[in-house]
Amino acid sequence: MDIEKTVIETLKKAGKPLKAGEIAELAGMEKKVVDKAIKILKTGEKIVSPKRCYYEAK
Repeated sequence: MDIEKTVIETLKKAGKPLKAGEIAELAGMEKKVVDKAIKILKTGEKIVSPKRCYYEAK
C-alpha cells in the first residue's frame, strides 16, 4: 500500500483531525515520511487542514 493511501485511511479511521506525529504513530511510519505524504495530499486537495498543523481527509 502506498504511503499517501495509508495516511488517508488513518485519517478516515480516526474520524477527527490529527497532527502529523499522531498520523505517523497510528500508521506505524516515520514522521518525516508522513510529512512528505501530507504535502503531496494537500497539493492534490485530498486532505484539508481545519486548523494549523491538523489534517483530516476531505
